[in-house]
Amino acid sequence: MTDIILHHYPTSPFSEKIRLVLGYKQLAWKSVVIPSIMPKPDVLALTGGYRKTPFLQIGSDVYCDSALICDVLEHLQAEPSLYPAQHKGLARVLAQWADSTLFWAAMAYNLQPKGAAALFEGVPPEAAKAFGADRAAMSAGMTRLRPGDASAAYKSYLRRIANMLHGQDFLLGDAPCVADFAAYHPLWFTRQVVPVMAGILDATPFVLAWMDRMAALGHGRMEKYSAAESIALCSASTGATAIKDSTFEDEHGIPLGSRVTVAAESFGTDVTEGELIAATRTHYSLRRVDARAGTVQVHFPRIGYVLKAVLPT
Repeated sequence: MTDIILHHYPTSPFSEKIRLVLGYKQLAWKSVVIPSIMPKPDVLALTGGYRKTPFLQIGSDVYCDSALICDVLEHLQAEPSLYPAQHKGLARVLAQWADSTLFWAAMAYNLQPKGAAALFEGVPPEAAKAFGADRAAMSAGMTRLRPGDASAAYKSYLRRIANMLHGQDFLLGDAPCVADFAAYHPLWFTRQVVPVMAGILDATPFVLAWMDRMAALGHGRMEKYSAAESIALCSASTGATAIKDSTFEDEHGIPLGSRVTVAAESFGTDVTEGELIAATRTHYSLRRVDARAGTVQVHFPRIGYVLKAVLPT
């Protein structure tokens, strides 16, 4: 198997989601720690514009968004599966809810003044201010929950998760699935990154016990790697895609070979531009050339991303 390289940073919740998936599948992987805010020149050399965390690299293939990364890891190692045969659709829908609705409620709760103060304790004021400005730019135009509304929603969601755990160890049965990993990471942020806010979890002991079971999965076999090494590897590679489906499904009237852009629908809407080389039922793939990384195939999920043709000038 070609090396799996995860570009992430320690306190990133979506990175924790993928680190645990790697642990669940007991995969070996290389760790490239990236900056939490812009500028990210080494990131952009590989992604072409996408700057959210994490992303996965295999050779000269770069996979953006944790939902797509889960699919890629499933292709690489099918067992244990993230998508239980009897609940495939439910697992995906629940994961999508957790990665969006649950995540934003949890983070609005986590980063109210007391949580933010704990997160940036010991950090120079200018660094905390830069982080805030960076995230404000990424979320421009989004509707944000007020702390009181976020707290109420988060408590309700925790109770619903606890209800799902009555009589079973994980959300959809006796083994974790993609929904568990998606629901876990915003709660992990509460408990591990801003523990001053973790009292909200005490009312749901079933959730705390489930979190302990999830944490026990570990992070697999990690080896440190540098951004320079990952870029050099990309430049020397000819492609090692883990996505098998290449059936073209045209929903936009944009033929393969066209110059296109792909960007997230809402948070982190930075644009990646390249040649459209795949548009399947689940993902888009762009080919682009970078001065340092060489020819790169950048992959995005369809859900949550916008494909547009680049108009001639």
